[in-house]
Parts: sequence; structure tokens; C-alpha cells
Amino acid sequence: MSSMFKLTELDNGMRVASESMPNLETTCLGVWVDVGARYEEANVNGVAHLLEHMAFKGTRRRSARGLAEEIEDVGGSVNAYTSREHTAFYARILGSDVPLAADLISDILQNSTLDEGELEKEREVILQEIGQARDTPDDWVFDVFQEAAYPDQPLGRSILGPEEIVGGMTRDTVLGYMRAHYSPSRMILAAGGKVDHEALVDLGAKLFTDLPAKSATAVRPPRATYVGGIKLEPRKDLEQAHVVVGVEAFGHDDPDYFALQVFSAALGGGMSSRLFQEVRENRGLCYSVFSFAAAYEDTGIFGVYAGTDPGAVPELFQVVEAEAAKFIADPRAGEIARARAQLKASLLMALEGAYNVTDDTARQLLSFGRRKDAAELIALVDAVDEAAIRRVGQRLFSGSSTTVAAVGPLKDLPPINLHRLAS
Repeated sequence: MSSMFKLTELDNGMRVASESMPNLETTCLGVWVDVGARYEEANVNGVAHLLEHMAFKGTRRRSARGLAEEIEDVGGSVNAYTSREHTAFYARILGSDVPLAADLISDILQNSTLDEGELEKEREVILQEIGQARDTPDDWVFDVFQEAAYPDQPLGRSILGPEEIVGGMTRDTVLGYMRAHYSPSRMILAAGGKVDHEALVDLGAKLFTDLPAKSATAVRPPRATYVGGIKLEPRKDLEQAHVVVGVEAFGHDDPDYFALQVFSAALGGGMSSRLFQEVRENRGLCYSVFSFAAAYEDTGIFGVYAGTDPGAVPELFQVVEAEAAKFIADPRAGEIARARAQLKASLLMALEGAYNVTDDTARQLLSFGRRKDAAELIALVDAVDEAAIRRVGQRLFSGSSTTVAAVGPLKDLPPINLHRLAS
């Protein structure tokens, strides 16, 4: 799929990025902001996510219903997400409706009323969302794991926030957060698909004129300090134990970032991986098992998830330790090649739609300061060999303490020490 990437910086500091994909008739357009849940103080945990919700609840020009009807009148849709480091507001439309989408996104980011009545209703919606998350233990365990790895600091807190704080969040709190962090220098207006870059630049310069100047309070979040430890949430109403074990990994600009992704894919990324074959196929210990590697600005986390019978947890831990140790000691060329192929296919498949291209472009600019094209990404993956896998294993397991999190009918957890694997 042929495409063309262009980047322009406006006079106010906002960057405008586009990836033209001439064979598409659709476009994704939105604004990605260099701020997320880890920028929150403890007493406003959840404000970034609440703001994301409130942006669609009406502006000085549009009611919440009017906003929804206007985009859906042309067959489009709007959405948003909050991560720990970024927030995004975007629309999917036909290429001919790019001006409408740009006007709508600029309106919600500059003219949202944050109506008290809508805020009250949306707080209740988010409280329902928190309850739903707690009722989904295979998702909730990752928040428990994050808190155990980074206790008492922003990176360890839930994106949704706790009920007691979200339930009492005021309009002034949400508005203050927005004014402190939503300055143009921290925003990227991005579009992918059927888009003309110069027209997009003109729209950005015309529409985004009322953003707050950079605030003195808008500082980078404190550097994360990985601690690790054990956190168990007993749940007698569950039959399975949902467990995550892991260690500190690397940030997204680390030279071993792609080697870590290959490491994770080979160890537990697919049906042919070591963990899937030994834990599920050979021993039948669980239905679901996989490894993952998450990267942040200044740190990262590597872990293994499994849902299993509570009585099988000790054997599960033994197998995870054994398979990780064997992989570090003897990474086989065939399995590394297979993991590279899986990762390359995943990267390329993710770049086939307008939304995926736009989201990837914006997040790369926020994370790396530049965009790495498909050829560069593939070259970085292809460069991973057995030596790189051994090096990653040594880095992962030679120092940091192990983090263990579990949700389920457990009274305690057996010991596991992943950091000794590299010895």
C-alpha cells in the first residue's frame, strides 16, 4: 500500500501530521495529546479519563446530541481513548468530510462547556465502567499488577481512577486539568487515509486558535520508580485464579525495545511459543497464557499472564521460571525467526487501515519525536538475533525484583523469583 507521510509545525507549536493513502476513500482525523493518566496527582486520579468522556458532552456551539447527529449524518463516528501517557480524540469519516471532522474536534477541545448536569451523569457512567472492569478479572488483574510494580506513584494507578475520587470530581478540577495540559505544543493534529496535507495544515491554522498557552504547571510526570512485590485480591466468587508475574523492562526509546518484543513473542506470544506449548498443550494447566511487554517514556514492564485453577498456580510458576531460563540459555534460530515473522506481520497488518495508520503516526511522534516508517520498523525487527535475545534476558532478569499480582480464590501465592534466571 503506497502512502506518503508529511509533517508541519504551526506557529502556535501544534504539529500537523498526515499519511496520505491514495487508494482509500475514508479518513481518520484527530488530535493526540502528550498527556495521560500518569500526569495526575493522587487526589485527582481518573481526571484524564473523565475529561475524555466530557469532551463529547456539548460545546458552546453544539449540544451532545447535536454533535453525535452531525457526524453521523455523514456516516462518520467519533471516539476517544486515554492511556497512561497519551489521550486521543478522533473521527472516522469519508475523505470529503475532513473539514467537518476537523471543525468538530477543534470545537470539543476548545469550547466544551463541561456542563454540571452532564458531568453528574458521566460520573455515574464511569462508576459503572469501573464496576464492569472489576467484574472482568482477566482485565482487572493488569491494574493490580501495575499497582504492585509501581506502588504509590502515578504510573501504578488505574486509568479509570477509584470510585470515591471519580464520584466527587468537580467541574473546576476537570477544567483546571485541561487548561494545564492541553497546550498546542503538546498536541498533534493527525490524519491518515484520503487527506491532503496542505489543506489539513490550513484547517489546523484556522481552527485551533483558542488553545491555552503553555502553563507553568504543565510539567512532565515524575520519573517512575519500579519497586515490584506481591499484590493479591482474593475473590471467592471466581473459580479461576488470574495471575500476572513480571519484571521491569525498557522504555520505548531503548535500543533493545524491538529485541524485547521478539523475546516476548517467542516466549509466550502465540500458539507455537514455549509457554503456550508447555503450559497449555503439554500440561493442560490453563486455557489462556501469554507474555507481554509494555513500554513507557522512562521505564517498561515485561510479564506473563495466565488464568488457571488455584491449585495449579505453584506448578504454573515453576513452568514459567523453567521455560524462561531455558529460552535465555538456548534461544533457537527457528523460534526467533518465527517470532520475527509474527511481529512483522502484526506491524504491517496494523498499518492497513486509516485509523491504525493515524494512531501509529501520532503515537510515534509523541513517543519518539519522529515517525519510523514500515521499512525501518521491519529492519529493526530483522536485526534481532540469538545474541540479542540472550542480552534481553540478562537485562530483564539480572536485577529487578519480581512483581506478582493475582485476582481470584487464593489465600496466598507461592514464591517465584524471575530475577534469578540470568544468574
